[in-house]
Amino acid sequence: MSNLLLLFISSIFVNNILLSRFLGCCPFMGVSSKSETARGMGAAVVFVIVLASLMTWITYNFLLVPLGLEYLYTLSFILVIAALVQFVELALKKLNPVLYKSLGIFLPLITTNCAVLGVAVLNMNENYTLMQSLTNALGSSLGFLLAISLMAGIRERIENNAGIPKSLRGLPMALITAGLMSIAFMGFSNMIK
Repeated sequence: MSNLLLLFISSIFVNNILLSRFLGCCPFMGVSSKSETARGMGAAVVFVIVLASLMTWITYNFLLVPLGLEYLYTLSFILVIAALVQFVELALKKLNPVLYKSLGIFLPLITTNCAVLGVAVLNMNENYTLMQSLTNALGSSLGFLLAISLMAGIRERIENNAGIPKSLRGLPMALITAGLMSIAFMGFSNMIK
């Protein structure tokens, strides 16, 4: 149990999928201008990563390995993730149309979000059990949610700051902020070995 807790904390802070592994940067930069949208995207990514990790683990261990088709893991993982994102898109469209509209093109782009595929591949490469895979998936996705929510809060405050030069407003300041956040998260790197 303590190993699962360490894996969970490590995947949130030490090996943050966005700020340490640099996976999923497109929605991180594209959706993080407003807190509400960032939280919605983060929640969708949490759901997709956890469910995708479950489905890819089952696909890999019960379908690909027994049939000797391990080399097809990338293709099969992408197909599983694409199907799950379609499910999330339909559910959001029905349950929360406002969030669905505000996420816009970034919602279908979860399919190509390398963080989702990256967590599934990392689980496979590390030979994690089902419980370890789900723990890593939950921690990584909550790390994504944490990072994108923090970024959105910072970007909202920056937009209201008149002291920022015009040449740094928007994307340049967002990139500087992301770099500083990444450096700040490096402070967690020696917490867990």
